Amino acid sequence: MNNIDVNYYINYLKNDRKLSESTVKSYSRDLRLFTQYCSDNIKKDILSISKSDIIIYTIYLENIRKSNSTILRNLASLRNFYSYLLLNNKISESPANDITIKKSQAKAPEILSLQEVDTLFKQPNVETNIGSRDKAMLELIYATGIKVTELTSLNIDDINFDYGYLRCKGKKTEDRIIPVGSVAIGSLKEYILKHRNTLIKKDDEAMFLNYSGSRISRQGFWKILRKHSSSANLNKNVTPFTLRHSFAVHLIQNGADLKSVQELLGHQDVSTTQMYLKLNKNSLREIYDKTHPRA
Repeated sequence: MNNIDVNYYINYLKNDRKLSESTVKSYSRDLRLFTQYCSDNIKKDILSISKSDIIIYTIYLENIRKSNSTILRNLASLRNFYSYLLLNNKISESPANDITIKKSQAKAPEILSLQEVDTLFKQPNVETNIGSRDKAMLELIYATGIKVTELTSLNIDDINFDYGYLRCKGKKTEDRIIPVGSVAIGSLKEYILKHRNTLIKKDDEAMFLNYSGSRISRQGFWKILRKHSSSANLNKNVTPFTLRHSFAVHLIQNGADLKSVQELLGHQDVSTTQMYLKLNKNSLREIYDKTHPRA
């Protein structure tokens, strides 16, 4: 089995495309699984794969109980990989083009009630360095609706305490400025002024640090959230996306319009831009203060 082209592609994603470590790992995992499948089942080199081979591969993934979203992601990984090979004259046509599978109906995300949010946020012991950090992270992700990768990527200078704004760095889009409520601002100040300095060992720029003094990872925050949701005895599968969805739903329930929530969440692709008018940042600040329950 020829893995050289896969290795070149992964290095290309990492060094040329400058994709995040988690994205590169995802591509690598998908392609390693595919090359192993080809070696074990059809005895073909990746350069000799046909469209029917890939279709059968998607059936194989379904048979080993991979979720529909995982199969779609694997197909996207293969499509991008073979496009790369085509551009580099390794193949004459891509076997992964024009292959589609039916998307399953998206499961409605779980939402926390206001009472469940309060119960969850009472779990960290704010008298400790780690507890104060955990409380600040929970409050901030719910106060802003940012993704977990955006949360863990924050630096200390991304927060403006005087005006109550957070700068969220976008990878494919421009940075967006998000208003932060007074409750989250208070938790952040408590953590930064009283506890963060004791955690600093390696990364003095990162806002949220782990035990070793390095920037906390996505997986680290997942563990933190799992720990506190378990302590809160919430009968729900609470994930970072649960808090993001709860942020949006609670705003809408309190009267925020969809255009404002869309801007706060950073959902601004071309079709969205055509459908909705952008609001200026001052309007967002006013809407946020009036509608977010912890503002």
